[in-house]
Amino acid sequence: MFKKILIANRGEIAVRIIKTARRMGIQTVVVYSDADAGSMAVEMADEAVHIGGSPAAESYLVQDKIIAAVRQTGAEAIHPGFGFLSENPVFARRLEAEGIAFIGPNPHAIEAMGDKITSKKFAAEAGVSTVPGHMGLIDTSEHAVQIAREIGYPVMIKASAGGGGKGIRVAHSDADMAEGFAAVKAEALTAFGDDRVFLEKFIVDPRHIEIQVLGDKHGNIVSLFDRECSIQRRNQKVIEEAPSPLLDDATRKAMSEQAVALARAVNYDSAGTVEFVAGQDRSFYFLEMNTRLQVEHPVTELITGVDLVEQMIRSAAGETLPFSQDQLSINGWAIESRIYAEDPYRGFLPSIGRLVRYDQPEEGEHDGYVVRNDSGVREGDEISMFYDPMIAKLNTWAPTRIEAVEGMARALEDTHLQGVGHNVPFLAAVMDQERFRSGALSTSYIKDEFPDGFKGAAPDRRRTDILIAAAAAMNEILTEQSGDPSDRTDWIVLIDRDAHGVSLGYDEDEALTLDLAGEDRALHLSDIDWRPGLAQFRAVLDDIPFTAEVARVADGFQIRSGAVKARVRVLTPRMAELFARLPEKQAADTSKLIQSPMPGLVVSIAVTPGQEVKAGETVAVIEAMKMQNILKAERDGVVKGVGAKAGDPVAADDVLVEFA
Repeated sequence: MFKKILIANRGEIAVRIIKTARRMGIQTVVVYSDADAGSMAVEMADEAVHIGGSPAAESYLVQDKIIAAVRQTGAEAIHPGFGFLSENPVFARRLEAEGIAFIGPNPHAIEAMGDKITSKKFAAEAGVSTVPGHMGLIDTSEHAVQIAREIGYPVMIKASAGGGGKGIRVAHSDADMAEGFAAVKAEALTAFGDDRVFLEKFIVDPRHIEIQVLGDKHGNIVSLFDRECSIQRRNQKVIEEAPSPLLDDATRKAMSEQAVALARAVNYDSAGTVEFVAGQDRSFYFLEMNTRLQVEHPVTELITGVDLVEQMIRSAAGETLPFSQDQLSINGWAIESRIYAEDPYRGFLPSIGRLVRYDQPEEGEHDGYVVRNDSGVREGDEISMFYDPMIAKLNTWAPTRIEAVEGMARALEDTHLQGVGHNVPFLAAVMDQERFRSGALSTSYIKDEFPDGFKGAAPDRRRTDILIAAAAAMNEILTEQSGDPSDRTDWIVLIDRDAHGVSLGYDEDEALTLDLAGEDRALHLSDIDWRPGLAQFRAVLDDIPFTAEVARVADGFQIRSGAVKARVRVLTPRMAELFARLPEKQAADTSKLIQSPMPGLVVSIAVTPGQEVKAGETVAVIEAMKMQNILKAERDGVVKGVGAKAGDPVAADDVLVEFA
C-alpha cells in the first residue's frame, strides 16, 4: 500500500480524499493555487505545494507542476479527484511512464471512454444502445446546422472533452444551432483546452440515470447499482439520489449488466460511471462513461457501505476487490443536495465573495435519518470566481425514500449561510414539492416546475405557523430583555402585509401558546433555542422540531423557513392599523437598462451608442465560473450609452447598456 499520495485537486473533493487517506494511514500532499492558499484542504493535508496562479490553466491543469510536486514530496501516487486532469489520458500515460501510480483507470480505458465521440462509437460496436446523433467532428456552424436538420430538432450540442455540465447547449432551431455551436466551442476551449463538438438527438422528457462500476487490476468488475441525477439546471446536476425511483429490479439488472460489460471491454480497473438517458417507460440509452470518481458518489457509498475512494486507492495499489457482485446489495435510500454559491432569485447566477457565516447540520445519526456533509470551505473562506461555486454536498440517508427526503428537508433547515447568494431555499422548495416526493422526475424538472424562475414559495399552513410562532417568541424575548412593563399578550403578526392576531400565554409545561384570532386553534411552541444575535431560531412547534433562519431588521424580523422568506412584524393592534395605511414602496424602474446579472468579466459588448437593437439580439457576453452568459435585449430600442468594454471586470447590477 502507498505511504504517501498527492491530490491533484482542490475544494471538497480534496478534503474528501484526505479523510479516507487518513483513515487508511496514508500521508497526503495537496497542490494549491494562489486562490486556494488558505483553503481547508491545505490546512488538513500533511504537506502542501504551491503550483501557480488562480486560473486553472496556470495551476491545476499544468502537468509539469503536478509532477514536480510529486518529485518534491516523494509521493508515490496521484489521486486526480474529478475535473481538471482526472480524465486526461495523456497525463495518465505520462505518470505511467514516470513510474507514478495513477489512482484512476488505465490510460486505455480513459482514452476509449473518456472522449465522448470515441466512447459512443465504442459502445455501439459493443452492442450497447446509444442515442441517435452525429459522432464525427464538426468544424463550422453551417455544417452543424445541416447535421441538426438531418437528426431533427431538438438537438444537443456537446463538447467532446466536456464534463461537469460545461460545454452543453440544446438547439431548437437553425438560429439556436448557429449561436449555440459557436458558444459551446468557445466554452470547451476555455474549460478543457479542446474545442471539438458533437451533436446528438435530445430525448424529450428524459431521466438521467447512471450506474456506478468498480474494477481492479485482476479482471474483477462489479456494479454498485444506480443513481438518479435528473434534477439538473443548465445541465449541471443539483439533486441526486440512490437508487433511482424509476427502475424496477429487471431494468436495474439490465442497466448494470450493460455497464459492467462496457467496463469489462476496456479492462476497467477503478471507480467509473456509465451514464444513461432513460425514458419514462424505462427504455434507456448509453450517454457517456465518466472515467473518474463522480461528484455524487456519496449517495452510492451511503446505500452500499463501500468507500469508493478507498477502493480506488486499493485498486491502484494492485489489490483485489474485497467483494463480489452477489455480496453487494442496496440498503435504504440516500439523497444529495449540491449547495452552490449562486442566487436562485436571480436565475441561479453565480455569487462570489466571502462566506461570512456557515452553520452546518450536525453529521451522523438523527431521529430517523443520517446526515453526511462533504464540504471544502469554512466560515470566512472566499468563494472564488475561478472555480465552480460548490460550497457543499449535503447528503441524507434513511430506510425509505420519503424518510430520506424529509431528513434532507430538516438538514437544509439546519444549514445557514451568509455573505454569498446560495441555493438552499431552492433545494428546500424541491423537497417540499409533491412531484419530487412522488419520484416523478425528468431532466426538465426545474424548467417545468419553475417556468418563470425561482421566486421562493408561498407559505402553506405549517410554514405560516412557523413564521407567526418564531416572530412572536422572539418579540417576547426582546420585550422581556428590554424591561417592558406592559405585559401585553395581544399582538398582530404581519407576514409581509397579511395580518394574524395572536394571544400569548403559557401552558402547564411552560410551552408558549399562541391562540390564533378567528381560527379556533392554538399553536404550542416549546424547546425554544434563540437569543438576540443568533441567526437561527430552533424550537418544537406542535411536537415537530424546526429551524428557521432569522435576522432582526428595522421594524421586525426577516425570517426564512424552507423556501418561504418573509418580512414579519409583531405590532400592537393600533400600530398594525396605522401600518396598513402606509403606501407600498415602488421598485425602481430599470426597464431601460441591461445590467450585469453577476460578478464576472466582460467577454464582449455587441452594441454601440446610437445603434438600433431588436428584441432578442445579443448585446453582451459575461463570463463567470467558467461559463459564458449571453445577455439579450428584451425589447426594441436605441442604445443611449455603453458602460463597459471587453475585458472589464464587473459587479452584479453594474450597468452594461442603457437604452434611450
